[in-house]
Formats: sequence, structure tokens, C-alpha cells
Amino acid sequence: MLSDDERQALLRWTRRAKSSQALAMRARIVLACADGTPNTAVAVQLGVSRDMVGKWRSRFIAKRLEGLSDEPRPGAPRKLTDDAVEAVVVATLEQAPPRGDSHWSTRSMARAVGLNQTAVSRIWRAFGLKPHLIDDWKLSTDPQFIEKVRDIVGLYLDPPVGAMVLAVDEKSQMQALDRTAPVLPMMPAAPARQTHDYVRHGTTSLFAALDLATGTVIGQTQRRHRHQELLRFLRTIDKATPSDVDLHLILDNYGTHKTPQIHQWLVKHPRFHLHFTPTYSSWLNIVERWFAELTNRKLRRSTHRSVAALEADVKAWIEAWNADPKPFVWTRTADEILESLAAYCGRINDSAH
Repeated sequence: MLSDDERQALLRWTRRAKSSQALAMRARIVLACADGTPNTAVAVQLGVSRDMVGKWRSRFIAKRLEGLSDEPRPGAPRKLTDDAVEAVVVATLEQAPPRGDSHWSTRSMARAVGLNQTAVSRIWRAFGLKPHLIDDWKLSTDPQFIEKVRDIVGLYLDPPVGAMVLAVDEKSQMQALDRTAPVLPMMPAAPARQTHDYVRHGTTSLFAALDLATGTVIGQTQRRHRHQELLRFLRTIDKATPSDVDLHLILDNYGTHKTPQIHQWLVKHPRFHLHFTPTYSSWLNIVERWFAELTNRKLRRSTHRSVAALEADVKAWIEAWNADPKPFVWTRTADEILESLAAYCGRINDSAH
């Protein structure tokens, strides 16, 4: 039998969006049982087991509404207080490590705050603190930074009609490396193994143009990295693309991209339009994302006994990529990028300089 208050409370639990699904199901079970429905019929009606219906029916009879809440779980009470957690977090962020160390370790922090190493490690994981890691960053000093960001992001999000947008860059100093001993293949319970030392057989550079619309790549390896090699690659792009469309090329500020010879060639080929990223902003050129794929999926674990073998391997990988290309999609607007950088600068001391 339910009182009016109990029935209203159970109905609220079944309808309220913030109620947990478990609590809502328990309330439905009690309401169905209060209508005189047997346990087996309630189980079929609600799609639960008969034992579950019997359990919550009995809990409600014994403790009424309080019986539908989860009971405290067994186990030892918590020993690590909030004050101890706060002390670890504050010390990690604000205090210098002892003995002139460059960063805290779990052991040095445990000694400083009087906890064990495992507790410190758990606190750091919970708050995402990683004193042993450091990332690189660099703010652009380009006086036209905002204009260039809007220009390039505009090409990504709203490319010109009847034109191609190509992200162009060079992956320089690709090394043909060979290990001093054969690579041991992967075996069950053992990864592939290679020697830590290697033999250099020379370097080459890869000039690449990523088509934003299709994800295909125009690639060309060059032994040197001068304006002559860039001119050769521009001619390759000119031949590999339809002659009746304009080409918008996104490049960085490398010196060879702005030589008089390049300017003269562009004057004779007016369908080429160059858009330069701000200084120290290579992250804005989406072809860098493709270079990361090339490095992770091909170059990092490959061995080559000559530069020619490296170039042939890279060419074959590009052909395989172009057979099933995956275009990269830019999602952030220029305003979102600028707002993010402004908020970051606000957290940096003396950011005005």
C-alpha cells in the first residue's frame, strides 16, 4: 500500500529527467507492485528479472522510499583528505622542486608532502598534472598575423568557386637510415626489435602539395632545397592540375618562396596565387598534418640503404595514399583561433612584449 506522498514521489522519479535510470526503474517496479501485479508479471512488463522485482519490492516494504537508494558500498573509509590533495596540487604548480631539480618527481613530492608515492601518482593523474613533460610553443611576431589567419582559414572553410586550394610545403632532411643489424621480426609476446644505432646514407627533401578538396597529394623528391627546386615543383603542379582553374597555394615564409626568380615565374603564370602563413605558424598549414601521417606510418620505422631507395619508397607510399585519399577537414574558424590565442596570452606573464 502506498501513501499519497509516496506515490507522488515515485511518479516524480519516473518522470524527472535528472533521475538516474536505476532509480527510475526501481520506482516503476514499486508502482506496478502497488497495483497488485504479481512479481512475474511485473518482470515481463518492465523487461527485468523476477529476482530484481522481488529485491526492490522487499527493500521498499522494509525501508519505504529510503530503501530504493543505493546502500553504501563496502570497503575501507577514505584516508586521503581534501587538504592533502590540495597540498599536492598547489606544491606541484607553485613550489620549486628540491635540490635544484628541474621538475618534481613522484618520489620527491611524496617526501615533501608526507605521502606515499602511489598517492601522489594518483592525484597527478586525477588532475592531469605531468611535471615530467614539457611542450614547445612559439607566438608569432608577424605584424599581419590576424589578416593572414583570416585569409588562410577562409580558404579552408570557404574555398573559391572554380579554383583549387593546395597546401604546399617541403619536408626537408629526410634521412636514408639503415640499422647496424637486421631488424628482428615481431613474435608472440615480443615486439619487433631494432638496434638503437644506425648508418646514414644521405638525405633528400619532399615537396608536397595537398589538395584540400580531394586529399590527393602531388609529391616530388629533390636532393637540394633551393629556389630552383621550388620552381621545378611549381612546374610539376602546373602540369598535374587542370589548366583552366586558378590555384591558391598556401606556403610558409621560407626564403626560397620569395626570391625574384619565383616572383618572375608567378608573373608569367597568373593562375597561381600564393598565400603565406604567419611567421612561426606552420600549424596553420594543413599539409603538416599529412606529413605527420607520412612520418608515423612510413618513415619512422623504415630502413633504407640509399637515398634512391628512400625516394622510391616515399613515392610508392604517396601513390598508395592517392589511390584511397583521405581529405583533412579544418573545423576551427578564424575568430575561434584568435580568441583562443588571446586567452592564452592572458595567462602568460609579460605577454604584451
